[in-house]
Amino acid sequence: MSRICELTGKGRQVGHNVSHANNKTKRTFLPNLQNVTLISDSLGRGVKLRVSTHGLRSVEHVGGLDNWLAKTSDDKLSLRVRRLKREIAKKGSEQAAA
Repeated sequence: MSRICELTGKGRQVGHNVSHANNKTKRTFLPNLQNVTLISDSLGRGVKLRVSTHGLRSVEHVGGLDNWLAKTSDDKLSLRVRRLKREIAKKGSEQAAA
């Protein structure tokens, strides 16, 4: 399973461990990923996602999953979340027409 946030696209970064003698060895910095269930207001159900804590804070700051997906471009999102975004947009257009 890849270590990539499904909402923000945050992945692993590469850097160095630096010893006291200034020896450098490669290491990776992994994002803090959490398995969470976010509630979609328009769909009326929960969606299980693997999200970084930074992404989770951003979703709460914007006002929920639906608002976050409306404002975020598709290139950062995973395939599953892009499908969810389309589903939410479709549901919103149906409610606006009714």
